[in-house]
Amino acid sequence: MSGDLSDTPGAEASEHQETREETPEEIVARETAKSPRRAMCAAVLTLQSVALGLTTPVMITVAGVPRTTALVVGLGLAVLALLTAGLLRKSWGYHIGSAIQVASIGLGFVIDLMFVVGGVFALLWFGAVYLGRKIEREKSAAWHAWLAEQQA
Repeated sequence: MSGDLSDTPGAEASEHQETREETPEEIVARETAKSPRRAMCAAVLTLQSVALGLTTPVMITVAGVPRTTALVVGLGLAVLALLTAGLLRKSWGYHIGSAIQVASIGLGFVIDLMFVVGGVFALLWFGAVYLGRKIEREKSAAWHAWLAEQQA
């Protein structure tokens, strides 16, 4: 074998296929479908899931919360945050993410430091939502201006 790609099965068929160039409309649709808001919010929720998971041993050892309750609350919120990061393709995923922020701050009644940690993550969350929407609007406007220029 020479290692040439043409030696592989099906290589001849792919050589003869036409490569269709994307239309400007398809380029705009593809590029505006990418969501910086979803990416930023998913990153916040992923990092927050680590912090929420680490509250479990603190609730058990420091706050004296029963082990089962601490596991359900701490690990439950951590898993919910990870699952919600994947659900951000739907608009209701952002509502669940906001509820996680409220629950995270609410853990401050059990572990005082969670008022601070939860507050920081809430600021990051709402900042990501706000800035992500702004970036999406500006990006969409720029791509549509490019499309209008291409069609002119």
